[in-house]
Amino acid sequence: MFDIKLIREQPDRVREALRRRGDEGARVDAILTADAERRSALSELETRRNQRNAISKEIGRMKPDDPQREAKRLAALTINQQIDLLELKVNEVQTRLNELLAEMPNVPDADVPFGKDDSENVVVKTMGAPRQFDIEPAPHWDLGPALGILDFERGIKLAGSRFYVLSGAGARLQRAVIQWMLDVHLAQGYREMYLPFMVKEQVVFASGQLPKFRDNLYHDVERDAWMVPTAEVPLTSLHAGEILDGAQLPLNYVAYTPCFRKEALSAGKDVRGIKRGFQFDKVEMYKFCLPENSEAELETLRENAEEICRRLDIPYRVKVLCTGDIGFCARKTYDIEMWAPGCNEWLEVSSCSNVGDFQARRANVRFRREAGAKTEFVHTLNGSGLALPRTMIAIMENYQQKDGSIVVPQALQDYMKMDVIR
Repeated sequence: MFDIKLIREQPDRVREALRRRGDEGARVDAILTADAERRSALSELETRRNQRNAISKEIGRMKPDDPQREAKRLAALTINQQIDLLELKVNEVQTRLNELLAEMPNVPDADVPFGKDDSENVVVKTMGAPRQFDIEPAPHWDLGPALGILDFERGIKLAGSRFYVLSGAGARLQRAVIQWMLDVHLAQGYREMYLPFMVKEQVVFASGQLPKFRDNLYHDVERDAWMVPTAEVPLTSLHAGEILDGAQLPLNYVAYTPCFRKEALSAGKDVRGIKRGFQFDKVEMYKFCLPENSEAELETLRENAEEICRRLDIPYRVKVLCTGDIGFCARKTYDIEMWAPGCNEWLEVSSCSNVGDFQARRANVRFRREAGAKTEFVHTLNGSGLALPRTMIAIMENYQQKDGSIVVPQALQDYMKMDVIR
């Protein structure tokens, strides 16, 4: 949630931040108008309540037969009616203000490059050189079915378009990758969590997915439960409403979940193979930290995600997202992309973001630096460690052999109990 004090005290800064995001500043004016209206109504409400209290005291001091008593009673009734109307107005304006604030994106950090869309993201690192093949590298949508480890037809038969079935060594590879990535992150200092795959609406709101991404989420209307689009959603609310001990921060969590998205935002994009399914698996890292440490923690988070790429020995690059492509909640984001020679493109496998106190305000997660100190909002960070379908694509396409087999990366061979998929 956006800090209303920042808008009150530095409206021009917020307007400029929205402009850099390609947004308009009109919503800032609407928020300031609603906030002024709310504060005015609250002031008037407080005045009427004081008047009511004063009249009540006067009536209490009057004798029952005092000729002024009835007039005072009628005046009190009139004030009560005014109070009722003002309370309704305050609630209505507060609801409108909350809705406006809920739609406000976060302010990008000053060092986030300005740009209109993803074409202006900045590559800050490239690691590894693409392998030179003595064959034309095949895409995974040909490799997998030929080996009998990836079945699109049965996925469609079971669930419709953009679903697939992993079979035999394919299912085994995915399970191995998940287990291995979790083990790597545990060694990096994360605590593993097993989370619900369906959550309450407030949990989805706290993470920033609602109201903006409502059309991209799966919702069980009968139970009012939402399928998680990422483990970031339940992890954000793990400490909702709590006051944490500042001395114990940072808290580092990692979780595996399936993720469910309608992919409403992928219209017009290439959806061949398993790049953009409605269901996919992901390992997610999440941090709760002190505000002054969140920038450094973002670099650590990115490094932790990069370690997965390095151990798989697959070429990758790191981008810092520009203002026109950065996510709704994020102050700064790094995307990590692996090279897929069969698709002939860089595939995003991780997005690592510093969210600042944006989600903590929505979830009301605070901390105290010491006993008796005032509470402050924590900063939160999230990062894929990694997303499975595209990591699987990168493994299959980078490790393919001339005979159509796929060599299992060295890091995964103990988990797979095999070194080649034939």
